[in-house]
Amino acid sequence: MAEPTVRTRQLGGELARHRDAAGLKINDAAERLGWPASKLSRIEKGRLGVKPADLDALMDVCGITDAAKRDVLHHMARHGRQRGWWQTYRDIISPAYADLISLEDGARSMRTYESILIPGLLQTAAYARATIEAIRMDSTPEEVDALVDVRMARQSVLSRREPLELWAVIHEAALRPRVKGQPQMMKEQLQTLLDKQRLPHVSIQVLPLDAPPHAGMSGSFAVLGFPETADLDVVLVESLTSALYVEDTAEVRRYGGAFERLRAAALPFDASADLIEQLKDSIS
Repeated sequence: MAEPTVRTRQLGGELARHRDAAGLKINDAAERLGWPASKLSRIEKGRLGVKPADLDALMDVCGITDAAKRDVLHHMARHGRQRGWWQTYRDIISPAYADLISLEDGARSMRTYESILIPGLLQTAAYARATIEAIRMDSTPEEVDALVDVRMARQSVLSRREPLELWAVIHEAALRPRVKGQPQMMKEQLQTLLDKQRLPHVSIQVLPLDAPPHAGMSGSFAVLGFPETADLDVVLVESLTSALYVEDTAEVRRYGGAFERLRAAALPFDASADLIEQLKDSIS
């Protein structure tokens, strides 16, 4: 059975909450809809997509009359059914990674803190290859090639008609690693950061090595924001072997607050650019 996407989980959870608020059990609601109870159960668990007409009927039964709320739920349903270019790579990317790409594609903004690596949306192909080869130790050369292609294709969100607004806080430690025998790769990566920072929708700050204890000490994360409502915002927390999506509104808000504290602790934009330039020039 396919893993539910972030959006289908959110949609199912919202529908279940509204059904409970209406005082209906699954069997009661399903009976009113003329559906098997198993169908409604799978929708609420995010295991089954829902067609627009069925969603309207379900919202009617649950007493969801607010037009704005209905629009948001329809958006979530459409996003859960969305198929994009990344489906071509479904044999080599995990469901969680496909979910991230889908969310990036629909997001208005991304606020990301990186403690060890350059953010994926700002990586050069050479840097992406070096990091993928280091992390995906069991991947074949062909799989590495495909994963590099995916990472480069993701960056199209920064050049689309309404580009993603990216605000990245990068720990200075992520700017300093040296790959033996490849100094030019890191120079080009740092120059790419300087070039990207000139884009009006890209903001880059460096958190210096001597920064006091800060909210990012527990690790990297990204907050994806969406134009419809803050209720759709999602936080991604990645590890070597898995990705955790934080969807609870209160928890997402806490991550947003953590990012604001990191932004305040980081160097201003000009000072960040100066440090990146110095680090680039120091590479021989």
